[in-house]
Amino acid sequence: MEILNIIEPERFRVYLLVLMRVTIVFFMFPIFSTEIFPVRTKMAFAMVLSLLIYTVVEIDISRFPMNAIDTGRLIIMELMIGLTLGLCIRLFFAIVQFAGQIIGFQMGFAMINVLDPQTGSNVSIMDQFGYWVCILVFLAMNGHHIMFLSLIDSFSIVPIGFFMLQKVMLVKMLSLGSDIFILGIKIGAPIIAVLVLTSSAFGLISRFSPQMNVMIVAFPLKIIVGLIFFGLLLDVIIVFTREYIEGLKELLMGFLFYAGGG
Repeated sequence: MEILNIIEPERFRVYLLVLMRVTIVFFMFPIFSTEIFPVRTKMAFAMVLSLLIYTVVEIDISRFPMNAIDTGRLIIMELMIGLTLGLCIRLFFAIVQFAGQIIGFQMGFAMINVLDPQTGSNVSIMDQFGYWVCILVFLAMNGHHIMFLSLIDSFSIVPIGFFMLQKVMLVKMLSLGSDIFILGIKIGAPIIAVLVLTSSAFGLISRFSPQMNVMIVAFPLKIIVGLIFFGLLLDVIIVFTREYIEGLKELLMGFLFYAGGG
């Protein structure tokens, strides 16, 4: 039992405060919050990450809760920070997923769904394809580095156990939510237009040549056309992801600034 005396109680309390925020924020971020990673693996990674952050941040030990009420308040405040930072990134991936759903519906994949291992629900094939391409680009452009650096900066901007929900944050979050539909349609517009023209062309063919079985020919051809143009659309997704990552640091810092009472 003497090994427990190696760790000073004050330092261990500081580590617990850091672990509280890191765990909640970490579990709110995409990729890491999915069911693909076992809970024990995610918890172990959060503990190691908290140990690294603990060495570079300053925490007011007086904020450590000493009763159940203060502990509950601390958890709620940290949960709000995690939700705020997590939504900023989740809404970005939702844009690409929405565009993939529209494209898949136009291609005729409305009845063909796959099981999403992250949520356990049925999702569109093109939805998942665009989502994972977006994640690969996000990781290749060091978007996860911005996430971790913003998490470290949050300790100096937003004190432990403090969160202020301001009107400007709600307005900005609603604006990001509306961008899901606007930008999603803009991303998928070229493929949607091509598939609509393809359907119109087969409609004209069926009028001029009624004996031709248009349904048999149109379905595979629309899939081929959709996949070809979706491959060309990947460059647009890369550019879109790059622009988002360039402004991600400023976006996260803006939310943290207002959450800290700024």
